[in-house]
Amino acid sequence: MTIHSRRTLLGAAIAGLTLASLPAAAQDRAVTEILNVSYDISRELFQQINPAFAEYWKGKSGQAIAIKQSHAGSSRQARSILEGLQADVVTFNQVLDVQVLVDRGGYVAADWKKRLPNAASPFYSLPAFLVRKGNPKGVKDWADLVRPDVKSVFPNPKTSGNARYTYLAAFAYGLEKEKGDAAKAADFVKALLANVPVFDTGGRGATTTFVEREIGDVLITFEAEVNGIRREYGADKFDIVVPSVSILAEFPVAVVDKVVDRRGSRAVATAYLEYLYSAEAQDILARNFNRVHEPAVVARHAASFPKVRLVTVEDVFGGWEKANAAHFADGGTLDRIFVRR
Repeated sequence: MTIHSRRTLLGAAIAGLTLASLPAAAQDRAVTEILNVSYDISRELFQQINPAFAEYWKGKSGQAIAIKQSHAGSSRQARSILEGLQADVVTFNQVLDVQVLVDRGGYVAADWKKRLPNAASPFYSLPAFLVRKGNPKGVKDWADLVRPDVKSVFPNPKTSGNARYTYLAAFAYGLEKEKGDAAKAADFVKALLANVPVFDTGGRGATTTFVEREIGDVLITFEAEVNGIRREYGADKFDIVVPSVSILAEFPVAVVDKVVDRRGSRAVATAYLEYLYSAEAQDILARNFNRVHEPAVVARHAASFPKVRLVTVEDVFGGWEKANAAHFADGGTLDRIFVRR
């Protein structure tokens, strides 16, 4: 599968369109800060992106802007917005968590996917494995994760978009392994879940469990997080395993319309998300091991990203709406096979 063939990137110039396309009154509102509500493991990424955007915005508008950050499990963050958290933008790791803001009270406009390129996903990743140095358990693929001697660590799929990708990637592998038999695929994922010693609520908690508490043999998380951990803690402590097949993990972004219209922050909030598609931001994303769409940046960082066969939620599960109803809704497959700890 070629990701670039699925959608067309508008290019870095999109970031310059915001001021020209908005009324002067919207540009003149004295907004000094916006809040980016994001998924659990994106703290360090946006700590790098935010000052770069602030410099860009100052040059474009003459206004100083501060970008505040909020991080937790993606689904938990969506609930927080429904309960009153005043997010100007969301940068999530799962479509469902943006869609809930559309469906429950119209916090986000129904056409949010059409407002930005690549279905409003400026970068992407995939579930990958982090193992102890030397890979002592010889983990090579999803099948190894159901062995009784291998303990995996990843968050609770009920609270974490990160973990839902892991669940779906494992299920997709099980479907291929079992020649499309959904019941046998569910048994495969049930065995994998049974090998998880502790379920944290978000990706960063799972990282702490594996890295600092030294629990488990394999951490399953986004490829970007796997590489970031190895860079931070040392290549002498961990190795990376990319499985034979994984699932495309998109990172959808959206303006929270209800909030920006009340605050008068739509111009800067829209520019912030558009900036994520610029060559400058795409380079920051790639340096942090996120896969991107800008061709020149892709070529520059090609050595950092091994080839992997990616399946999609649409192709395997019929899209997020069907996947949610079948697997993650109350009484779905996850509830039937998931023994909580």
